[in-house]
Amino acid sequence: MQLNKILKGLVIALPLLTVAACSSSDDAANASDSQTTAQETAVATPVDESSALSEQEQMEQQLRENSTVFFKFDTSEISSEYEDILAAHAKFLSSATDVNVTIEGYADERGTPEYNIALGERRAEAVSKYLQALGVQASQISIVSYGEEKPLEMGQTEAAYSKNRRAVVVY
Repeated sequence: MQLNKILKGLVIALPLLTVAACSSSDDAANASDSQTTAQETAVATPVDESSALSEQEQMEQQLRENSTVFFKFDTSEISSEYEDILAAHAKFLSSATDVNVTIEGYADERGTPEYNIALGERRAEAVSKYLQALGVQASQISIVSYGEEKPLEMGQTEAAYSKNRRAVVVY
């Protein structure tokens, strides 16, 4: 009986002590306010981010913005409109042999999951072979297929389907 009273007292006291230990004092708040004031009064010198990045990093950043190849329904054939984009990737990867990429293949939701995984793999493989034909080493490229698992756009419209039929070059 006496033990139950002690346990009940501890159940109430321990959370209160924990909360009290976590609270901050006024001294800590004043110190952070003075640090903030000092930081605000410091003169900021503008930094040109583009000059801070190396040429290789700048090129990677530009390539990341244009890294998607879209496909027609139920095909892994690369359209001629993506030749320039893939040529730019190949040129960069051929000159930067220390850089590796993963090519992710996707499909829209039509078809079985198994079929869409295989189709996504064929699309990623098509982009891989295209890059290799332009001089990229096979050791720089890995492929993965997500099939219909990671749609870019949700919905059951032709516009949504066309956005999901893609391969993406990921640096």
